[in-house]
Amino acid sequence: MDTSESAQTEIERLRAEVERLRGNESTDEAMQRTLLARHDLRPYTLDYAERLFGDFSEIHGDRRYADDPAIITAMANYHGIPIMIVGHQKGRDIKQRQYRNFGYAQPEGYRKAIRAMKLADKFGRPIVCFIDTPGAYPSVGAEERGQAEAIAYNLREMARLEVPMIVCVIGEGGSGGALGIGLGNQVLMMENAIYTVITPEGCSAILWKDQEHVSAAAAALKITAVDLKILGVIDEIVPEPPGGAQTDPDAAADLLDKQLKPSLESMLGKSGSEIRKQRYQRFRKLGVISNIS
Repeated sequence: MDTSESAQTEIERLRAEVERLRGNESTDEAMQRTLLARHDLRPYTLDYAERLFGDFSEIHGDRRYADDPAIITAMANYHGIPIMIVGHQKGRDIKQRQYRNFGYAQPEGYRKAIRAMKLADKFGRPIVCFIDTPGAYPSVGAEERGQAEAIAYNLREMARLEVPMIVCVIGEGGSGGALGIGLGNQVLMMENAIYTVITPEGCSAILWKDQEHVSAAAAALKITAVDLKILGVIDEIVPEPPGGAQTDPDAAADLLDKQLKPSLESMLGKSGSEIRKQRYQRFRKLGVISNIS
């Protein structure tokens, strides 16, 4: 092999290495955002409620079984607009995490959520939802009390609501546990949040039978805000302070406020039928398949 051929071979090798590293960078980015979405100091629903809403009055219980602390429901005021808040809540320390069940909602949590949403619909209050959960709680007790039915019922009833519903994915958006309060007219997503049908760890365990491909699973699942904006699953990406929302919760709340307020105000002049139709059409557009000749 002459010098020119050797040089060309080395160039091709280096190009291949660059592409491989770029691929790893993309893969690592999805997993890094996953870790940020799970950060212990990341603002939760009550943190945003404290900074953005006034006249906060919490609603408890599903009037069937119990109160689920993993889901917060409350009446509040937002820039002078009476609203209803629904959101997942994780605990900050070990006692709170046990009390909140680490943000894993049970059937009574979803039934409490839809009870609050129907109250909002009755009294004409827009609904603001905060999604931050690893998923619905997968215990035997939760299944016995109708976990799947509770989420399915919520999906049907949310589709019928005639008040605006703005959803904010602020941390982990895990599977049906997230969708159980997430059928919004508009969906906002924090820059370092994730929204996924399964955790990267669960995907790696199912497809590769190990935990060595978690980063690859995270990238393949398209769970980041940028990916989901391209796919049309979310409507807007909410920027975060440098390093993530956990570095400056006040600034994170301010950045969310700047997008939440116009999103809500854009829906206020619409009739109930218009709101339902817009919500229906939004979800009908998801997953459209094009034929390629």
